[in-house]
Amino acid sequence: MLIFDQKILCSFMFLLTGVVGQMVQYGFVSTCAVRGSTVTLPCSFTPLASFTEDGKEIPLKIVRVRWCVNHEICQTTTPSLYDSNSSNNNPRYQYLGDMKSNCTLQVRDVQMIDNATFRFRMEADNVKGHFTKRGDGIDVRVVETNKMSIKSSSSNSTFRRGQNVSLQCTSGDCTVHQLEITWIKDGRALSETSPALLLGPLTLEDSGNYSCVLKTDNETRSDPFRLQVEAENKSYLPLILGGVFGVLLVVITLILVIIIKRKRAAMSRNDGGGVMEQKPADSIYTSIQPPAAVQPGTQRMETSQETEDVSYAAVQFSANKHIRKLEETANSSVYASVVTKG
Repeated sequence: MLIFDQKILCSFMFLLTGVVGQMVQYGFVSTCAVRGSTVTLPCSFTPLASFTEDGKEIPLKIVRVRWCVNHEICQTTTPSLYDSNSSNNNPRYQYLGDMKSNCTLQVRDVQMIDNATFRFRMEADNVKGHFTKRGDGIDVRVVETNKMSIKSSSSNSTFRRGQNVSLQCTSGDCTVHQLEITWIKDGRALSETSPALLLGPLTLEDSGNYSCVLKTDNETRSDPFRLQVEAENKSYLPLILGGVFGVLLVVITLILVIIIKRKRAAMSRNDGGGVMEQKPADSIYTSIQPPAAVQPGTQRMETSQETEDVSYAAVQFSANKHIRKLEETANSSVYASVVTKG
């Protein structure tokens, strides 16, 4: 009875160990991939370290790992996408894991037949170490695309200098996984080849039209995405200041023109007044006095007086001219005498 109970306990411990110890974890439940792209299926596993048989603990070692599709257990004759014991694995399926804990699988050049549920299975050197986690797996949805599209991390297409932005090359609602993308800006190819293009801190040189295309298919080129980087926030202050300055300049110019014209007018009036002041006082007085009746005798006396004044002026001018000639003659004689003595 004691022996029977001991066997039941061992069996229970084995089941408990198998449930708790063995585990497979997938990086995500489902994903989508564009035909022709590369998708990586992250996976990790925890194998059963040992089991007890006849009271003895027997260690276990993983000797085989497999990946299959659309099968609950992936055992016996189930077709495998990858089998560590096979030398004829399809090169499109690359096992990136090991025999200890990593079971990651990479699918290259995704095709429509890869639209399936992928599952991992580990097998040990004893059947008690074999394990496939039923019900779990990674559902891969393969989509056909004719044109890529660009999604921005921001809803705006206009950015300020110094900001950061991420552009994602996608196919509809399916994000491209590990696909070689050619990014193009204003007709020039960029060095970035990943589906995500990170830009920042933004400068004015980052402004332009961006598009992406599958490196293996030029017909998938996306529509251009316009990205505009502004130096700073728009301000109307410079325009206002410029307008005010222009108005002030016009006003000042008009004031200067008016002042110059007034000065010139004043100078013209002053010049006219100077000529009038040179008139004889008698003429001015005559122009002020009203004209009176001129007597015949008076007119003859004024004419005689004017004749005498003219004669006197002529005599004075002749005398002055004669005196000036005598002075010039005397000076010439003195100069000649000096030259002769020298």
